[in-house]
Amino acid sequence: MNSAPKPESATSEVLLSISDVQKYYPIREGALQRVAGHVRAVDGVSFDIRRGETVGLVGESGCGKTTLGRVVSGLTDATGGAVHYNLDGTLSQIDHLQDLQARQFRRNCQMVFQDSFASLNPRHLVLDIVGRPLRVYNEASSGDLVERVVELLEQVGLGRQHLYRYPHQFSGGQRQRISIARALALNPEIIVLDEPTSALDVSVQAQILNLLNDLQAERNLAYLFVTHDLSVVRHMADRLVVMYLGKVCEAGETQSIFAAPHHPYTRALMAAKPDLDDDRAGENVKGLDGIVPDPARPPQGCRFHTRCEMATPVCGWEVDDVVRWLEDEPGMFEHLSGVERQSEFNAELAFDSEEAAAKLSMAIRSESVPAAMKSALKRLKLDGHKVDIEFEAVDEVQLTARDGGRLASCVLDPDEVAAKSQ
Repeated sequence: MNSAPKPESATSEVLLSISDVQKYYPIREGALQRVAGHVRAVDGVSFDIRRGETVGLVGESGCGKTTLGRVVSGLTDATGGAVHYNLDGTLSQIDHLQDLQARQFRRNCQMVFQDSFASLNPRHLVLDIVGRPLRVYNEASSGDLVERVVELLEQVGLGRQHLYRYPHQFSGGQRQRISIARALALNPEIIVLDEPTSALDVSVQAQILNLLNDLQAERNLAYLFVTHDLSVVRHMADRLVVMYLGKVCEAGETQSIFAAPHHPYTRALMAAKPDLDDDRAGENVKGLDGIVPDPARPPQGCRFHTRCEMATPVCGWEVDDVVRWLEDEPGMFEHLSGVERQSEFNAELAFDSEEAAAKLSMAIRSESVPAAMKSALKRLKLDGHKVDIEFEAVDEVQLTARDGGRLASCVLDPDEVAAKSQ
């Protein structure tokens, strides 16, 4: 795949600025469907996209990257924060744009979806699918429209012979090329690519990625490349934004992150991709274990600490972590009768019997829980059929600036992360 560096002049102007964007989905319960909580799909994400560059947005399934892509492209409204678009040299909030300005943003920010078959109308011909943006914006009509569509198809490796076919008559790679042609129809400034190659085999992936590189060089396009494939994003992206459970845990230049990740989650993602060609073969880096926590109740402190091999006592251990670690132990919580919670870090658990309470107290002191969690305990008191648990309270770990323009949200400094991985 082509991965030639872009000139600095091509990436100096900020095209889109994502500022503290949040997207929450309500959890409704009961007959009256009252809101009982929110799923925090995106929870305070900020970064910029410059003209002519590719920003890679990576993370596990469920981390919020696709939702963020839809917010950035204006397909769904943000709950909080803002997305600003460079409109004639001025950064303007996209949900405050009026009439012609909103129309200008919509034509300049297009999206290529992951499922190319679902995103193409099965009852429409390729001529109608690719030509629709041109008709909506009065860019072309009748005979001129056909020639414009042919020109677009030829740019993505198709041709006139494909005009009067339906989506089901194409392969997956060809359908994705049609989606790209439709996105290019209005000559946009930025394209949001949501897993554009995940459903394709390796040889077709390379063709699509090379096509995207060529189109970017020709048109000075900006890409927001949403993917979970680190091999792809390493060759495509100029800068990388790594998300976990709705938040950014690391951001910076792609090659510097691959050379020396500053966050344990980034290291774990790379370890889970054994075909990456890197220089860390001797490092003792484990892959990702455990399940992603509930985004409606994300962990305190660092959100990754419940699955982190490098977790420390100050990473944000809480009462819910006791449940997460011991819920699979037979009979551990079967006799739990009530919970009196003072805070996320302090609660009193009541059981039906003193034996059940003592069992929990012993389990917390045992090897069943991480040493870092036990070290973070401020109080563990067994009082009959009750267990009083209190952890040291900590604030949420914030993104902090590191050397070389890197951002990372970890209580450990880069040297400590590297040392613990040996």
